[in-house]
Amino acid sequence: MSKIDFSKIAKEYDEYATVQKSASKILLELLKIGDSEDVLDLGCGTGQLTRKIRALTSGKVVGIDPSEGMIREAIEKSKGLDIVYEVKSAEEMDYEENFDVIFCNSVFQWFRDPEKAIRNCYRALKKNGRIGIQAPARKVYCPNFVEAIEMVRGDGRTKRTFAHFREPWFFLETEEEYKHLFEKHRFKVVFSKIETITTEHTPEEVFRIFSSGAIAGYLNQDYYGVKLTDEYISAFKEIVKKAFEQQAEDGVVKLRFNRIFLVAVKRGKKEG
Repeated sequence: MSKIDFSKIAKEYDEYATVQKSASKILLELLKIGDSEDVLDLGCGTGQLTRKIRALTSGKVVGIDPSEGMIREAIEKSKGLDIVYEVKSAEEMDYEENFDVIFCNSVFQWFRDPEKAIRNCYRALKKNGRIGIQAPARKVYCPNFVEAIEMVRGDGRTKRTFAHFREPWFFLETEEEYKHLFEKHRFKVVFSKIETITTEHTPEEVFRIFSSGAIAGYLNQDYYGVKLTDEYISAFKEIVKKAFEQQAEDGVVKLRFNRIFLVAVKRGKKEG
């Protein structure tokens, strides 16, 4: 995963990451975790979904995330539940045939080296083990967010600084592209579909959802060629909030996300 620090938003993540939770239910249904399977929650955040996984299986449950803040929260909230948490990225993990299932919910887009992450996942799975991902897909991953960012791009207060922004995310445009990426690394893809998921929220709720994930990229100094100022950050937030207010009809915003749902099975001998 990229070096994005979610520690600052860790305490609010469980409350505001409603889009991730909704989509996670679909992913859990697709994976059908067995009652004794060993599971890795890849990009576990504060462990909200790791704890759900713990309730589904008597097997080993491990959660990893590159954010120390997220892992601290996860450990605190999971006391007594027999879950192992580690500060580790997908690109760093070195498991060897340890898991029946890898659960990867709403984090695949953050991987700085997706192909290395997939190779590591292949090695981490037991024979016939499976990985399930759900993540934002397509460059217009969320029309609401993209529209708001276009306002940032054109506003006199922010356009000069924003011109130096370089997107940190990894998106593919089609189901076939995602399928090919996994099959390239010896997985057999058994399900791959991009869905548009629509939920309804107040403008304030949409901004909180935006702040639970996307903002960690858009306001990250690592992805700008110039220094971010307090004035820029304040104006950025103000513009985005205003955009969501303008998107509302009768006080309600229809928030749309394009999301990839994919399940792949490890086939053949483990990679060397």
